[in-house]
Formats: sequence, structure tokens, C-alpha cells
Amino acid sequence: MLNRSKKIVFGVDEVGRGPLAGPVFAVAIIAPAKLKMKNEKLKIKDSKKLTAKQRENIYAFLKESPEVFWAIGKVSEKIIDKINILQATKLAMEKAVINLEKKINKQASMLLIDGNFGINLNRPQQSIIKGDEKIFLISLASIVAKVTRDNLMIKLHKKYPEYGLDKHKGYGTPQHLSALSKFGPCPLHRKSFKPKLLQ
Repeated sequence: MLNRSKKIVFGVDEVGRGPLAGPVFAVAIIAPAKLKMKNEKLKIKDSKKLTAKQRENIYAFLKESPEVFWAIGKVSEKIIDKINILQATKLAMEKAVINLEKKINKQASMLLIDGNFGINLNRPQQSIIKGDEKIFLISLASIVAKVTRDNLMIKLHKKYPEYGLDKHKGYGTPQHLSALSKFGPCPLHRKSFKPKLLQ
């Protein structure tokens, strides 16, 4: 249960800034500091330092915990091309925060944001470089964001199987670049990104 009398701190992180295809996702999350999994403290790290299986296990645990609340913000590849990836990342974070505030019916007291930038919301906020490695709440947000985006890319693979999205999730791997060279871009590709194969 959410204790409404306490200060409400959101951890905020994104995933998907670097890929050549697909949307950018952000997650805002609240959780108690001493979450436990199987009577042990969660061994939380930046999502990039966990295996897919570890991320899935933590995600499943968070989903079942009545003390954890999160919301997602998503910005499409078309909007990324219009406003650039940094602005799209900020927009996704803003959407995630607003969506979580609606979900819990309470405004955030503080936003802890991964990165070196703030977002365009009138909330107290602190930007933390490598926050996903240092701050528990941001690490949780990074895991939820990564699992959610990966699952979407696996689903989109069924629509565009020639690109191997289920393997690389839209990142510019040799396999992905080879498919781009052979088939050209699809509607999921960010046309404003390099390489020229996307143009």
C-alpha cells in the first residue's frame, strides 16, 4: 500500500536512445527502499549489467509487489525524427511522471532522473549521471523500462521478421545493418539517425 503521508520520490529512467528502430521508453517508479525478494534484498543493478533472465525475474517480482507503482512514457520513432532523440527522451520521461501521478493520484515530491538533464515539469528534480548504477529507484526504473521495451520489440519482430528485432531490439548490430542494406528501412526505423542506410 502507498503511504500518502510520506514524501513521494519517483525514480525516472529511459531506454532506447541508441537504437536505429523503435520508440524510446521511460519509466517513473516508486518503491520502498527495502524491497525484498525471497527474504533477501533485491540485487539491483543498472539493467544493462543484468542478464535478460535476471531482468525478467526482478520485473515479475516488482509486478507482484503491492508496494511498487510505476508508469510508462513512450515516444514513437516518428516523433523522435521530428524533435530529436534528446527532446524525445525528455518527453517520454515527462509522460511517465504524469502517468504515474495520475495512477497514484498524488504529485511527486521529488524526481530522481538518470542523466545530466532535467525535464520540463514543475517538480523538484535531481539529475544524476549514471544514476541507474547509483540510485535504487532509478535502477528499478531502468529494469522495468528495458523489459517493457524489449518485449515490444520482440512483438514487433513478428510484423517485420527480416530485421531480427527480437535479437538486437533495434540496435545497430552487424545483423541489423546487413538487413537494412538488403531490405532498406521499415516504418519502425528512425530516418534522422545515421547510417545513411536509414535515409
